Amino acid sequence: MNQNDAALSEIKWNQQGLVPAIAQDHATGEVLMLAWMNLEALRCSVTEGRAVYWSRSRNKLWRKGEESGNVQLLHEMRLDCDSDTLLLKVEQVGGIACHTGRKNCFYKHLENGSWNVTDEVLRDPADIYGDQQ
Repeated sequence: MNQNDAALSEIKWNQQGLVPAIAQDHATGEVLMLAWMNLEALRCSVTEGRAVYWSRSRNKLWRKGEESGNVQLLHEMRLDCDSDTLLLKVEQVGGIACHTGRKNCFYKHLENGSWNVTDEVLRDPADIYGDQQ
């Protein structure tokens, strides 16, 4: 067992073998998105120096930016006090983390009982992904 494997064994995985991973801009502290990782995604992230997640909808590894070019370069990884949530401090290449073409995925603000969109679309998802969306 190498040094990283020993550290990774401390993670408390859920029943599906996943752990939530919060991506945060390493320079500004802005929360960009939440995704899931399995052990393979976590190992790939550490090895490759970029965010690799587990896509629950596609049931496969998802290298952030593999289709859009909006890669997340990994600067730092932290584990929370309960050992059940990861924080990835990343550099968001291209400035777009959300599949909707926005800077981050948290662009809806609860106000007066409804969700209001607060952040503009920086790039049309059709231009990023074609007809896949």
